[in-house]
Amino acid sequence: MGAQIKHINIKGVEIPVIFEKENSLPILNLQLVFTNSGYMQDEDKSGLVSLSTKLLNEGTKKLGTTKFAEELENSAISLHASNGFETLVIELSSIKDVHEKSLELLKTLLKDPNYNEKVLEKLKTLQIGSLKRKENDFDYIAEKNLKEIIFKDSALENPSSGTIESISKIKLNDIKTFLTKSLDLNNLIVVVGGDFDYDEIVNKISDTISILAEKNKNKTKKIKISQKSETKEIIKETQQAYIYFGSPFFVDVKDEDKYMAKVASFILGGSGFGSRLMEEIRVKRGLAYSAYGYISVNKSYSYFTGYLQTKLESANEAKDLVVSLVNEFVKNGVTAEELESAKKFLLGSEPLRTETLSQRLNRAFTLFYRGLEQDYNEKELEKIENLKLDDLNKYIKTHDEIEKLSFSIVRK
Repeated sequence: MGAQIKHINIKGVEIPVIFEKENSLPILNLQLVFTNSGYMQDEDKSGLVSLSTKLLNEGTKKLGTTKFAEELENSAISLHASNGFETLVIELSSIKDVHEKSLELLKTLLKDPNYNEKVLEKLKTLQIGSLKRKENDFDYIAEKNLKEIIFKDSALENPSSGTIESISKIKLNDIKTFLTKSLDLNNLIVVVGGDFDYDEIVNKISDTISILAEKNKNKTKKIKISQKSETKEIIKETQQAYIYFGSPFFVDVKDEDKYMAKVASFILGGSGFGSRLMEEIRVKRGLAYSAYGYISVNKSYSYFTGYLQTKLESANEAKDLVVSLVNEFVKNGVTAEELESAKKFLLGSEPLRTETLSQRLNRAFTLFYRGLEQDYNEKELEKIENLKLDDLNKYIKTHDEIEKLSFSIVRK
């Protein structure tokens, strides 16, 4: 049957509900997805959303971290908050027998987060410790510096985990303000599945989320990718060079031709062995152990990015090769063999993407969130199957913005 999209009205707010019944396992799988509430909301307080989300994993003020965790553990309930760039998600899962207790614990968490100065200080100490360790993580440094270049003057230019300086300045009131503003019915999408009838489980969820306010709707933010090619190099005591690269790739999540970006991405660098970048950089020239590149399409931004590691003496050659491979890709496109191979993989691996209830719910949510029909994937596969070489190569030619590559390199 697949997922259904319905709506419930709570306090005058129409809240989308993505639901799928799963008879084979007696479970509850619930996600409260708060849109436009990821670290796009960090603004001038880098790391605020990450720290706020971590605080949600510290139980309630009344029970405290340990007792709340024990309540969950005693009934094998999983309750966890996480965030990406665009969304903040609170995920709850349990067996059916304890679903009422699990929903009650979720309700107490929404009502009474553990706003405690000692808890915040502990989280800040852990986060700062993690950031200090990352000072010697050269992949992290290279990726962070690339984002500073290509996402300049946007929330994405800063690391989601913040900086030592920004984390140390965050106050409990900053977290309260953010969570009060974001955990709002106006930002909410409910994703739920399990061994329940729709009406039965939605009535119980309605009671749980009625604790939320209905006063604020966070705004979507569109991110512009820099079209200026820049290179930033950092010198560190390292045995190899870490090279991260990125460039604009203008495609909207609703573009009719987006499926061609998926195929192009797979061929250029997303497929690992067999991809153009891996074959030319590793297999033919032995310049890197691995080389990847892919087109990332999100609601608020889209771009091309990739990375490789190479010997220190090969760094300049590898960087120049990435530039020439991308330019060649735009100019001459792909071969018939590459297209055929991509089709076989993309069509053949599709059943693996919807094996579990969690996968199916996540897909249904993603399609709804992006404003696409629920049968979008079937239609996309059909388009990929019928894709002609000339059409794909014409499409690639129109996206010469991918050539405006920026690089972030950590080397000795």
